[in-house]
Amino acid sequence: MAEKLEVPVTERPGMAAASPVTRHPSPVTSHPSPVTSSSWWQRTTIYQIYPRSFLDSNGDGIGDLNGITARLDYLRDLGVETIWVSPFYPSPLADHGYDISDYCGVAPEYGTMADLERLLDETHRRGMKLLMDMVLNHTSDQHPWFVESRSSRDNPKADWYIWRDGKGDKPPNNWIALPGGRGWHYSRERRQWYMASFLPFQPDLNWRNPEVKQAMWDVVRFWLGKGVDGFRLDIFSSIMKDARFADNPFSPGLHAGGIPGLYKPSMQLNHPDTFALARELRQVVREFGEPERILLGEVFGSKEEHRQLLGGATNDGLNLVFIFDFHFLRRPQRTARFFRSVVRSFERHFPPPFQPTYVFGNHDQRRLMSKLENDAGLARVLAVFQMTVRGVPTVYMGEEIGMTDLFVPKERAQDPVSKLYDWVPDWVRGWLPVNLNRDQNRTPMQWEDGENAGFCPPGTTPWLPVNEASARTANVVAQQEDPRSLLNLYRSLLGLRREHAELHSGTLTLVEGLPESVLGYFRHFEGRRLLVLLNFAPASIELRLPESYSLLLGSAPECELVPGGVRLAAKSGVVLQVQ
Repeated sequence: MAEKLEVPVTERPGMAAASPVTRHPSPVTSHPSPVTSSSWWQRTTIYQIYPRSFLDSNGDGIGDLNGITARLDYLRDLGVETIWVSPFYPSPLADHGYDISDYCGVAPEYGTMADLERLLDETHRRGMKLLMDMVLNHTSDQHPWFVESRSSRDNPKADWYIWRDGKGDKPPNNWIALPGGRGWHYSRERRQWYMASFLPFQPDLNWRNPEVKQAMWDVVRFWLGKGVDGFRLDIFSSIMKDARFADNPFSPGLHAGGIPGLYKPSMQLNHPDTFALARELRQVVREFGEPERILLGEVFGSKEEHRQLLGGATNDGLNLVFIFDFHFLRRPQRTARFFRSVVRSFERHFPPPFQPTYVFGNHDQRRLMSKLENDAGLARVLAVFQMTVRGVPTVYMGEEIGMTDLFVPKERAQDPVSKLYDWVPDWVRGWLPVNLNRDQNRTPMQWEDGENAGFCPPGTTPWLPVNEASARTANVVAQQEDPRSLLNLYRSLLGLRREHAELHSGTLTLVEGLPESVLGYFRHFEGRRLLVLLNFAPASIELRLPESYSLLLGSAPECELVPGGVRLAAKSGVVLQVQ
């Protein structure tokens, strides 16, 4: 039963949230407005591809570069403008590519350099951009640099990694590894300890050595010379550490992406020298002219530290950083109040020309639909929110069809982080709000129903099991044919975002005085306005509007204009154009 409320919509600097699958033509012809006040990366939408799980083109059970090329038309038609591809470098695969043994190559299981060049050409031919994952902080322990560095204390690469003498038989200090445990590991060859900010087989490079910096800048230039449009930078916050090697201060709490710990890793995360390094890297990237290649950082810490990584007063550091305020999305956070507070915080800390990012999932986190406990209505609301709020949205592959996590018992885990927590039993893992086994959110993309969900040929064993139960309905083919599917909602939203500069380039004003369950905001651009209203409640609601509007998009068929206002279906969102 609808609750009819007389609620005038008023504006005030701040913000609110949204949700929609009915798309209504605007009574005014829509043409993208010429935008001179923002760069392509401020307007773009990003789609993350974990290549090992996207599409297997040669029947070996492993996704590859040619598989991505084969699905570029799908991505173009979906409406995404930039794809970010997780690592495909040669690697021992102890961390599935984030342990790099050759920065300037392509691993054979993913294809060849010619395959990559073809992928780049075909991406650009469709008017899209491609970002590579770049791991600057560490290499594999099988990289030739580390093999040489570990061999003695006086070889040419001896100072290319972070080596220290211990305190007797103990590590040099209390620095940690981001997934948990200590960061220092003993090498019998050198009789010294080396630092690894992630896992023991991923030793940290010594960025205070000018030779290391020059070698890594050469790697960056190599890929930019190939035509790559920029980089997603893995754990960029960790690159520069305290030169005195001081202990982290005692401060119990959740640190570095929600990991519980007794010590705050302030001596090894977001060091002021990392902020300077971000500005230096931006200058390297700018050597390649316009359109600018971009830097998107995976970072941790406070919003103030994020701003410093972006350049402080001016955006001359990293172009963008991922902000993980939606890492958990526990039930108390699935409210208009919470999303309003996030938007308000992002607008305060990242005003134009800075641009926040909105990301709900990735290869390291639980999938959005699993975070939401399969609440399909709320997933539609969050799709509207993500594509209409001011910022750069990032969609993890499969999010657009509502893919869910697949529970993988720990004895079958390939993820090294799972092995780090091998002492945690499966029944506890299923209860936790994070995946200790990241295999669960890396399962193959679900293209169709049936064996292997179209990821690889029938009869082939995929590298990770396909979520067969989910794939029956959460697959591309089935949802393409359903006009009310989540996939078609994403397409409508991305199309609307491209057509209306208010959404990709405009400013944002939160709406105050709305019911507790409703988030609302205006998007403004060159005198034009759109109003987004999102209803997080399980009941429909009517709102009185003081102006005349047309309905551009509703996330549910029941969303409609009524005399003097608008009706929002339960867990739905609308995009309205001010007449």
